[in-house]
Amino acid sequence: MKNQLDFEKPIIELQDKLDDLRKHPEKHSLGVNFEEEIRLIEKKLEETRRHIFANLTAWQRVQLARRPKRPYSLDYIASAFTDFHELHGDRLFAEDRAMVGGFAKLGDHRVVVIGTQKGRDTKENILRNFGSAHPEGYRKALRLMRLANKFNLPIITLIDTAGAYPGIGAEERHIAEAIAVNLREMILFEPPIVAAVIGEGGSGGALGIGVADRVLVLENAYYSVISPEGCA
Repeated sequence: MKNQLDFEKPIIELQDKLDDLRKHPEKHSLGVNFEEEIRLIEKKLEETRRHIFANLTAWQRVQLARRPKRPYSLDYIASAFTDFHELHGDRLFAEDRAMVGGFAKLGDHRVVVIGTQKGRDTKENILRNFGSAHPEGYRKALRLMRLANKFNLPIITLIDTAGAYPGIGAEERHIAEAIAVNLREMILFEPPIVAAVIGEGGSGGALGIGVADRVLVLENAYYSVISPEGCA
């Protein structure tokens, strides 16, 4: 199975066995009721899944946080928000597709939602720069947050990035300064800010939209001062 993690092999094997048995009922064990065999495999599958996910190592959780099938910011925006109107550009240099955001409604509340966005395949990952924003991405986020502050709209940020882009161009356009300004401004904004780490929360790249009144971290996501590889 594509994107299968090593520790999931027992789950995949049981699921494949269950699917095969349902497609080919003639393969069931002799002397065992078909429905009973299905029930026993389903029970074992659930027990195996619970045992594996209750005993994950730190690295296995990092692997889950990076899983390509995990929902990304635009997936959460599409499912949890309505009337989303995306805004583009930082009005200074360029549009950064690694950072998305705009006006939306959460229930009956008007909000501004901002998030880092990864891609599903190579082409989209190149477009989204693998979720690592340039300085213009953080300046776009700041532009949206200033609009939220002006109109007294709550701010929701969705964080899923290994870190800000460390390339030469990003350094030339002062990415550290862009993140630092965001930190300063987010502390001073009056509307409430809620930040949710939905996958990877890597270093200053995450903190650039992560200064909030409430910081949430989803199960099997992580928030770190540096990527595990960088720390090692």
